[in-house]
Amino acid sequence: MRLEPLHRKDIGRCVEIEKILFPGDDPWNARAFQSELDAGGFYLSAHPDDSDELIGYAGLAVVGRPGEYEASVHTIGVEPGSQKHGVGTALLLALLVRADELSAPVFLEVRTDNDAAIGLYERHGFERLGLRKRYYQPSGADAYTMGRPVQVRNEVAG
Repeated sequence: MRLEPLHRKDIGRCVEIEKILFPGDDPWNARAFQSELDAGGFYLSAHPDDSDELIGYAGLAVVGRPGEYEASVHTIGVEPGSQKHGVGTALLLALLVRADELSAPVFLEVRTDNDAAIGLYERHGFERLGLRKRYYQPSGADAYTMGRPVQVRNEVAG
C-alpha cells in the first residue's frame, strides 16, 4: 500500500466511500472535501501497491501558530473491502507523524459505538476526554472527544 497527498481528482471516490461508511449520518460531500483541501489541511489517500484505486483517505487540520499548534483529525475512511488490513492504521500514523513534526496535540471525535476506531485511537495514545451528545446528525449518535498529547521525540546527539 502507498500513501499519497489527496488530490481533487480523488474527491469523487472519497464521496462514494463516505456514503457507504456513514449512511445514517451526513456524509461529507464533494464541497466539504474541496473546502478542506482549499484550507490547506493535510489530507492523504491510500492506494494498493499495484493500483491507482483509492481505498482510503484521512485528513488533519492544524490551527495556531508555531509553538502553540493544535491538530484535529477531521476524517479517516477506509472502504469496507480494505478494512482490517492496516489501511486505517497507516493513515492515522501518517497524520500523527505530521502532528509530531509540529509538536501539536491531536484531538478528534468518534462515534461511541465505533469500537474498532476507538480501539485504534487508544492503541496510538488517545484518551477519552468527554462526550458530545447527539453529535452526529441526522442519526443523533453520540461522540467521544479524544485527545493525544504532544509527542516529543528525543534526538540523540552524534
